[in-house]
Amino acid sequence: MQKVSVRADIQLPVTFLKEGSQFIAYSPALDLSTCGKTLEEARRRFGEAVSLFMHELHVKGALDEVLEGLGWQKKRSSFVPPVMIGQEAYTIPAYA
Repeated sequence: MQKVSVRADIQLPVTFLKEGSQFIAYSPALDLSTCGKTLEEARRRFGEAVSLFMHELHVKGALDEVLEGLGWQKKRSSFVPPVMIGQEAYTIPAYA
């Protein structure tokens, strides 16, 4: 019997930050990040990192376990990532 691979596009929340001269791409849904010298490089490298991450999980047969551990929900033959509901600035009280 031939193994069938199911593919589906997923909307993945990604946050972009600038730290010094580096641009950081981070997704809390995968707890995965990368960086680049430009925003476009960070975007491209993040796409590559996600592809490698998902491929390795699939090859090792750990895709379901890892995604469920990160809070993803299985819907039919696909997964749905946790939904980002907002981002806030939080003031940290000064220490003496």
